[in-house]
Amino acid sequence: MTGELKTKEVKTIVGRLKSRPQFLAVREGEKRRGNLFLLEVLNRKEESEARVGFTVTKKHGNSVERNRMRRRLKEAVRLHAGFAMQPGHDYVVVARRDVLTASFDELAAELKARVETRPKHRRPKDERPRNV
Repeated sequence: MTGELKTKEVKTIVGRLKSRPQFLAVREGEKRRGNLFLLEVLNRKEESEARVGFTVTKKHGNSVERNRMRRRLKEAVRLHAGFAMQPGHDYVVVARRDVLTASFDELAAELKARVETRPKHRRPKDERPRNV
């Protein structure tokens, strides 16, 4: 069996978000802001694989730079953050320009931290404001 790669790591499967309605649905979920990107998370409330999508807007550079940002984010998810993504959740990573200049270790560490962050408790909107 020469030529085969033998590892004992168990890789978790992370699906992809591909259509516009899937991306728009995730916008209704929780937002986790960071210096390098915004992570949007939606709990689909079903038992299936986690899915991830990537967004880089045109204001962040030409196509070469945008594709480089997307490739760096995909690789960081593949190597470092895919295992932390919860089943039944959708994640959208909205890149910022700093993704190009940040070191890969810094990028992977922030992505992992944002994925593992738990949502903060929020007061219901119908509750009385604090300053009244």
